[in-house]
Amino acid sequence: MIWKPRATVAAICERNGQFLIVEEKVHGKIRFNQPAGHLEDRESLVDAAIRECQEETAWTFQPRALVGLYRWRNNAKNDTYLRATFCGECTDFDSEQALDEGIIAAHWMSLDEIRAREANLRSPLVLRSLEDYLAGKRYPLDLIVDVS
Repeated sequence: MIWKPRATVAAICERNGQFLIVEEKVHGKIRFNQPAGHLEDRESLVDAAIRECQEETAWTFQPRALVGLYRWRNNAKNDTYLRATFCGECTDFDSEQALDEGIIAAHWMSLDEIRAREANLRSPLVLRSLEDYLAGKRYPLDLIVDVS
């Protein structure tokens, strides 16, 4: 068997001290996450973050920096995730857009509101990346190089 980590992206959008959070149904349970998802074939990490945010929240995401690269082993599913988390601005909300399947709603939440839902977060990457963002961790987008 060939082992492969799952490549994912996430977007951190902050507005007036609140963060854009997705409420979703995952395996029959309600979970909270940043707008996030899997990298698609021939897609850049930045483009994946823009696409996932749009599909899950109806907000246009403009990445400004990379917050971090995170490896997380989900022992319950026997999967490893490699996640690139970006921060940036959310603009241009499309109130007519249908959200991705499984997405219940997008919310703006304070850090305290997110922490209060810790037991229902999609993964430990949600809080860890928010804490890194709040600690000022930012890396230039040109750190990521796509080679054709």
